[in-house]
Amino acid sequence: MRTVAVVGGSLGGLRTAETLRSAGWTESVVVIGSEADMPYTRPPLSKKILSDGGTFDNVRLRPRLADDDVDWRLGVSVAKADLAERRLYLSDGQVVEFDALVAATGVAPRTLPVSGPDAGRHTLRTLDDARAVHRELGPDRRVVVIGAGFIGCEVAAAARAKGCEVDVVCADEVAMLRPLGREVGQAIQRSHAAAGIRFHSRRTVQRYVGTDRASGVVLDDGLHLTADVVVEAVGSAPNVKWLEGNGLDTTDGVICDSWLRMGGVAATAAVGDVARFPNTLFDAVPRRFEHWQMAVDTARQAARTIMHDLSEAPAPLSAFEPLPSFWSDQGTVRVDSFGSPGIADSFAVLEGDLSGGCAVGYYRAGRPVGVVLICMPRRSGHYRTWIAEQLY
Repeated sequence: MRTVAVVGGSLGGLRTAETLRSAGWTESVVVIGSEADMPYTRPPLSKKILSDGGTFDNVRLRPRLADDDVDWRLGVSVAKADLAERRLYLSDGQVVEFDALVAATGVAPRTLPVSGPDAGRHTLRTLDDARAVHRELGPDRRVVVIGAGFIGCEVAAAARAKGCEVDVVCADEVAMLRPLGREVGQAIQRSHAAAGIRFHSRRTVQRYVGTDRASGVVLDDGLHLTADVVVEAVGSAPNVKWLEGNGLDTTDGVICDSWLRMGGVAATAAVGDVARFPNTLFDAVPRRFEHWQMAVDTARQAARTIMHDLSEAPAPLSAFEPLPSFWSDQGTVRVDSFGSPGIADSFAVLEGDLSGGCAVGYYRAGRPVGVVLICMPRRSGHYRTWIAEQLY
């Protein structure tokens, strides 16, 4: 019996296994996950779980599979993959042989390489992370968030809603500069500032202070911010070390072809945050997309690619051309995005204005490449259709 091994027990890994089964794969599927829990969804971690707490049942993904459909091996990681020998070497000493391999290992949060105590410093990636931060929040608690991307702003808004005093340290000139641009980032930052969140732009952390626990942050301009809790939201790094030594480009995730094959190697695929692939809706530049919907879309494509490569009479495969999308709930601010606004060189307000609810079109060389809605969720269907018509 042939085996498809899926490394990563997250949303992408689960959806890959489900798509394989629904497409007719009746042979073995093994899913290996480093977390002990069954797959769960991560967006609520920086939103509802951070605000309200919660249990695993609040985030668990309900598998559309029978219990015996998949061999789940959780709480164990892959130390090394050998693509030539088609073997996985696990951290507990087991060896798994495979006929096809899917990488769905996601990302790990980056941490700041600065001096100071470790206690009181948090990152946000797992359910345990979210629970730990939730326990720290409360009225008049002083929270310092490092980073003003989507996760940083979501954490800041959730903490402020819990009555915390919140400072955000941002290396860029405005929040969410890279994905949304200066003007839209400024508009969202103004909304957070109006809610009482203090931003320290163009600033970096020099060190943490405290004895047994971080009690403050010293910035590069000498400013000392007192803190009861610090959350570092300074980006992430793809979990691809286990793939090294196979001749793959893993400098930023793993580079894939237009069908998500890792390095073009047959009967392999990458999904979710680790997949760096060209999307010809925009250009031939391979990129990663760290968004929930992309984990689902890449999982479906990966399953199709694996089924194709293991078939004795494969039908032609179409190139993978997904429409990226994401959403972000930041207190009273709702952001919906379709396309790739981060690659644009200009923008135009399509509806509303930047001081309130609005729809913003993003363009590159005059061609629409994305649209972002601020506090206009009811118009998301309309603008998703609009940008799709421009791109397809």
